[in-house]
Amino acid sequence: MFPKYDVIVAGAGHAGCEAAAAAANMGSKVLLITMNMQTIAQMSCNPAMGGIAKGQIVREIDALGGYSGIVTDQSMIQFRMLNRSKGPAMWSPRAQNDRMLFAMKWREALEATSNVDFYQDMVQSLIVKNNHVIGIKTGLGHEILATCVVITSGTFLNGVIHIGEKRFGGGRVAEKASTGITEQLVGLGFESDRLKTGTPPRVDGRSLDYSQMEEQKGDEEIVGFSYLDIPKPQTQKSCWITYTNQLVHDTLKTGFDRSPMYTGRIEGTGPRYCPSIEDKISRFADRERHQLFIEPEGWNTVEIYVNGFSTSLPEEVQVAAMRLVPGFENVRVFRPGYAIEYDFFPPTQLNYSLETKLLRNLFFAGQINGTTGYEEAACQGLMAGINAHQKATDKEPFILKRSEAYIGVLIDDLISKGTEEPYRMFTSRAEYRTLLRQDNADLRLTEASYKLGLASSERMEMVSQKRSGVEQIKTILSEVSLEPGDAEPFLSEHHSAPLNQKQKAVQLLLRPNISLKNMAAHFAELGEKLARFTADMIEQAETQIKYEVYIEKEKEIVRKMSQLEDLNIPENFDYERINSLSNEAQQKFKKIRPRTLGQASRISGVNPSDVQILMVFMGR
Repeated sequence: MFPKYDVIVAGAGHAGCEAAAAAANMGSKVLLITMNMQTIAQMSCNPAMGGIAKGQIVREIDALGGYSGIVTDQSMIQFRMLNRSKGPAMWSPRAQNDRMLFAMKWREALEATSNVDFYQDMVQSLIVKNNHVIGIKTGLGHEILATCVVITSGTFLNGVIHIGEKRFGGGRVAEKASTGITEQLVGLGFESDRLKTGTPPRVDGRSLDYSQMEEQKGDEEIVGFSYLDIPKPQTQKSCWITYTNQLVHDTLKTGFDRSPMYTGRIEGTGPRYCPSIEDKISRFADRERHQLFIEPEGWNTVEIYVNGFSTSLPEEVQVAAMRLVPGFENVRVFRPGYAIEYDFFPPTQLNYSLETKLLRNLFFAGQINGTTGYEEAACQGLMAGINAHQKATDKEPFILKRSEAYIGVLIDDLISKGTEEPYRMFTSRAEYRTLLRQDNADLRLTEASYKLGLASSERMEMVSQKRSGVEQIKTILSEVSLEPGDAEPFLSEHHSAPLNQKQKAVQLLLRPNISLKNMAAHFAELGEKLARFTADMIEQAETQIKYEVYIEKEKEIVRKMSQLEDLNIPENFDYERINSLSNEAQQKFKKIRPRTLGQASRISGVNPSDVQILMVFMGR
């Protein structure tokens, strides 16, 4: 009934969709198998993409030829560039999306990818031969063979949903859990554990009083996520902000004795940086209120996502507490919030390619690796799909370094340090964030992806034009001179000191509060010369000029660190021979099997002296 595939992707969430698209676009014959064809690319929680650091990841996915940025732009109902008041390294794009349109556009994109086949069924087990995965067995009894298998199970592996004292199996509300995979892999020697995540109630927007809330509009200029020219919405929907209060907190506390979190029924660790509302009022008891973001679910629906009110308390407690929130006095609930527990596999069991160490040709991506968030899942799916194709065609894995992408930071963190709680990306996790900006992801990554055969020639041509345009702008700025008299009104308007003598435009641009866009508008000669360049080129040139010192400083640090990153450790290196290593370092090295001395230095519990000893022992 089924041919042999190059790659089978199990699960059609954000990781699975990106994995299937990447492998197929590189030339692999792909089967995407999911338990429900109607929930492909479902936004299970918040109907939004991007945010702090997450927006950088989506732009990197797009630069590499993935689909998440395109689909986000096609389905956005609001766009905001966060952290505009800070430096460009901190700017992070975020979009509110139409939940149904997002999933529809993803499915359309996959169906338009000719190398992708679909099948609705549950993967119950893997077919394993000589420590190699060679296919899958499904709930309907089919055996489907493949060179590589990518598991992107999300929250479905032995998923259990909690609402107050109610407890039932499921990967999402009204969708059954996936069973069999965990038990088989544990039997083969894998470690597994449990994590927990949660989601807030969805409510009827017609029952809310927005006059009691603060309106949060989108940006006037929609930058978007994709570097391709995707049409942006002509109008945007507003989000709204309201706050909890002491009465809300007191009402929520009445349900604590029936909360699965506080009665021990939930054993898995929840996300530290996205706590439930009951967690917030317990951990931050001194806070009189907590912010709630009231977010529409789409263009043509009244359904509202109550961001900040994630909970697993009994439904009647949820409703009673919400009705004490300003604007929610008459709220009608579509469905209550709930918590979900699920299996994951500590990611120290993976190689950099996201292939498992114990079984060849098996790849993990997404929440199965202990991450949380669509963006974290999608980038892992993209990398797993790329590397499954590379493995299926006997090619070298594609690996991104920490200095090359937030994606590289995420994967290195996971496999070097592991995680005991749902991992979420932040800008603070990246030590080279001046280099890893959202505006230059195309310049950083597209060429490498193009050489792989993933990024299109159209993308490569756009990058070449952008790079050339940026250099031409920098040349123009270094050549155009500005007279003190011409500059005086402009500098006065921008509260900047007057010029004492003629100065090159590039020098003036280095001043605080001076932008290239404003300079081009004031100085006729400069404006005329810059008129043929795109806004993206102008912004990129300005950023490179203003932050050149910091960029070069980070590049120098990268060059120094690359000395460790380029020192490879043999795969079967015998750490027990080095008696001078600390016991903890020896145990960690044997378990994680670091690929380089750089990775070895980042493993939790490993001291600089351990790395020096290892370096000496390797003759370095």
